[in-house]
Amino acid sequence: MRMLLALAVTCAGLAATPAMAQQTGAAGGPFVGVIGGYEGLDLESADGSATATADSAVYGINAGYDLDLGNAFVGVEGELSTSGGSTSFPASFSGARDGLEANGQYYIGLRAGMGLTSGIAAYGKLGYTALDTKAFTTSGSLSELEDNAGGIRFGGGVQVQLPGPLEARVEYRRSRYKELGDGSYGDATTDQLVAGLGIRF
Repeated sequence: MRMLLALAVTCAGLAATPAMAQQTGAAGGPFVGVIGGYEGLDLESADGSATATADSAVYGINAGYDLDLGNAFVGVEGELSTSGGSTSFPASFSGARDGLEANGQYYIGLRAGMGLTSGIAAYGKLGYTALDTKAFTTSGSLSELEDNAGGIRFGGGVQVQLPGPLEARVEYRRSRYKELGDGSYGDATTDQLVAGLGIRF
């Protein structure tokens, strides 16, 4: 008798799962939005002899498409953002250009997530990113050297369905870049914590 009761409860739970999934934050379809928040830039010289850091604001726009899988989703996303991080190596640095300014970042990648509770979902992301930079000298003895470096971005966040088509998110992501500037710079890393507001169609 107990076994039959347990089986009945299990079947009822499985039957209710699709209905519950419809109430989760794992929404599908196209979306567009804006993001803004904090960026930390960490820079290392190619020979590893010097490091530099900078903090700045970051803001941009994003767009993408999610495929609704019930209580989960997978999707693609693109983003264009800009920040004002500008940093200089210490005086002991022997490179031709001693400073670097980070400008626009471009990103395209995949994301996947699952519903946590009604209207709330968690997700992770991974993709390709590029960073526009200007290498300069603090003395102004050399002209600025513009460059575009490719890298990888990974991160995750939480998204919340708001009234109507609106959707909010909070997200952390890290991007890693190689061989910036004229070869004097080695690796660069940006850590960003952003909030976003979007519209889902």
